[in-house]
Amino acid sequence: MFSKIRQSIGAREAFDLVQADLREVEREISVESVASVEAITTINQYLQAGGGKRLRPVLLLLCTKLFGPANDTARRLAAVVEMIHTATLVHDDVIDVAKSRRGRPSTNVVWGNHISVLAGDWLYMQAFQVALRERNFHILDVLISLTQAMVEGELLQLERLRRIDITEADYMELIDRKTASLFSACACLGSIAGGADEATESVLGDFAWNLGMAFQLVDDILDYTSTEKILGKPSGNDLREGKVTLPMIYALETASAEERALVETVMADGTYEEVPFMRVVQILEQNRAIERSYERAHAFTQTALATIANFPQSAAQRALRSIVELVTERHS
Repeated sequence: MFSKIRQSIGAREAFDLVQADLREVEREISVESVASVEAITTINQYLQAGGGKRLRPVLLLLCTKLFGPANDTARRLAAVVEMIHTATLVHDDVIDVAKSRRGRPSTNVVWGNHISVLAGDWLYMQAFQVALRERNFHILDVLISLTQAMVEGELLQLERLRRIDITEADYMELIDRKTASLFSACACLGSIAGGADEATESVLGDFAWNLGMAFQLVDDILDYTSTEKILGKPSGNDLREGKVTLPMIYALETASAEERALVETVMADGTYEEVPFMRVVQILEQNRAIERSYERAHAFTQTALATIANFPQSAAQRALRSIVELVTERHS
């Protein structure tokens, strides 16, 4: 995952800055994932053992470190955002009828839809329970607005499922709610924990929003260009599930009638049996869709870099720059 970064601090070093804090975050998640109902505890332990990049807690902690050492509030809120993120993944897998997540069977496959939905609900509420201990209405306001945005994003995605007429504006609206809003909230919460004023919090929120937009764009590109072993889930999942993401939106702008028909076939069938996956990738490449999508992601990363450059030079500031560059260079 870690590639060479052009700035003075490498991506691995950036993550190393918060490793000690992340260990505390993992302990916090482990403690807060224990429920009075054994099934929920078992599912939460399964989810935590599945790992993940922990990018959102890292982002929150680094934003706090812009203003001083990470503190208990920052570590607690880092656990909160990871728990919320995990809850959204559980619900997404149920809605998408996903078979795997991070290289393992998804919770809905192991425990079924009903139990998985309830476990996700419990995790959401437990995250808010932890956040409530801060006795800070501003923190709760950020988290409530975030949760509403993500639910709205999921509803928009369901409304647009298996529609081939999705526009770039439609797509941007969706990933704003489903992904970028969480990145932005992480930065805002990190700045709150660090004692920053509201103007600074807003600037950091904008920085992370652009980072989140770029992250999701690259994620959607990798769905077509990476492998199941690297992704932890089958390649080409988005189109199979009826989701038209930016690479396909760009391809369809210039695709022939025959190519559009092939894409529609995959969406209607929900499989690549009739139209091979590599034929779809060929359509993307022939219409410069992957290249154009990377260009769009790069525009978001450039905005994020320009924003974070306004903050004083520090190890945390350089780490945030490196993470921005890592987003567009990543392969998983």
